[in-house]
Amino acid sequence: MKDQKIGTKCVQAGYTPANGEPRQIPIIQSTTFKYDTSEDMGKLFDLEASGYFYTRLQNPTNDYVAAKIAALEGGTAAMLTSSGQAANFFALFNICETGSHIVASSSIYGGTFNLISVTMAKMGIESTFVSPDCTEEELNAAFRDNTRAVFGETIANPALTVLDIEKFAKAAHDHGVPLIVDNTFPTPVNCRPIEWGADIVTHSTTKYMDGHGTAVGGAIVDSGKFDWMAHADKFPGLCTPDESYHGIVYAEKFGNAGAFITKATSQLMRDFGCIQSPQHAFYLNLGLESLHVRMPKHVENGQAVAEFLEMHPAVAAVHYPGLMSDPYYERAQKYLGNGGCGVVSFEIKGGRAAAEAFMKKLKLAAIETHVADARTCCLNPATSTHRQMTDEQLAAAGIPAGLVRISCGLEDKEDLIADLAQALE
Repeated sequence: MKDQKIGTKCVQAGYTPANGEPRQIPIIQSTTFKYDTSEDMGKLFDLEASGYFYTRLQNPTNDYVAAKIAALEGGTAAMLTSSGQAANFFALFNICETGSHIVASSSIYGGTFNLISVTMAKMGIESTFVSPDCTEEELNAAFRDNTRAVFGETIANPALTVLDIEKFAKAAHDHGVPLIVDNTFPTPVNCRPIEWGADIVTHSTTKYMDGHGTAVGGAIVDSGKFDWMAHADKFPGLCTPDESYHGIVYAEKFGNAGAFITKATSQLMRDFGCIQSPQHAFYLNLGLESLHVRMPKHVENGQAVAEFLEMHPAVAAVHYPGLMSDPYYERAQKYLGNGGCGVVSFEIKGGRAAAEAFMKKLKLAAIETHVADARTCCLNPATSTHRQMTDEQLAAAGIPAGLVRISCGLEDKEDLIADLAQALE
């Protein structure tokens, strides 16, 4: 068959049962795997054979689901992690070490901002944050000789800025490093960053991919397009012998298509153990099977709520790239032709106090530290997900203290609007 449509991949990709095998992906709920001889197991430890020996590194259930996500994003290899944060950390740390430098968009999720600016800084990895709207000259000026990666979010959480993927990819490639894009909010249903030049794609699968607030998880997808050996001096971890695996050179043995994920699995997952449980992977796959059906409804509800809020006299500003008045509308039309997501950010007149009073009056939308599932929820980022950021950092990320982020679920849009209307009144 020719390349299948995204909906077919959501349902069918990643796992094809043989005659008499389970139709649904089986849950391999086992920590270990039995072998007949030490030689058989030794081949696995030497990366000379494929297979499983300990679920901390790999598990068949996880690999089936990872293969589906790789197919959805158009990548060559993928892996599951215990959370979206673990996915972003692994994606960066897989090619960075003490003395490295990261260029990142300033408009990203607060937890990821903290990961890069604080935690990885303690590891000796420096960073420079640039506006997603920076000029090409400003972007190129952020690079250093020790820059090893560029990072951004397709749709930033919660500022809802849209990344100019092609611009950031060009700058990254001109400096011989990969672009890593967190594609959590649009999902591959609404954007496939690899098609626009991204090299590595990450996800918090906890969000729309799961879609039901059931299981925390993350994923990393490799495009297989970045030529590591062409920039071997920048990436010794991939391009020089790994003595912890008998001198294997990942980029030589597994090529561009498999080197990145193989190293992240055999080295980082081995040492950090941020594995997603097979049970969670099973739940994730159930969500993926309906992802292509759910995302259009999330977008429909998000668009309707944004249009309502834009006209309400109590609302000072609305941020949603589907609005023609939004500064990212044209960019969204380019990268997000089917719409972006169901998340809307808006500012109520009266600032933080008014935002908190508004949320107390909501009856249908729940106040949760969550986003992007079947039920509508909201929060004030400045007092929750982004509370570790200073007012200056909040402003740079496009997140005023009085901002409310509402994630429109799968309810009827008329009921969502009615709930917002009564709370605003």
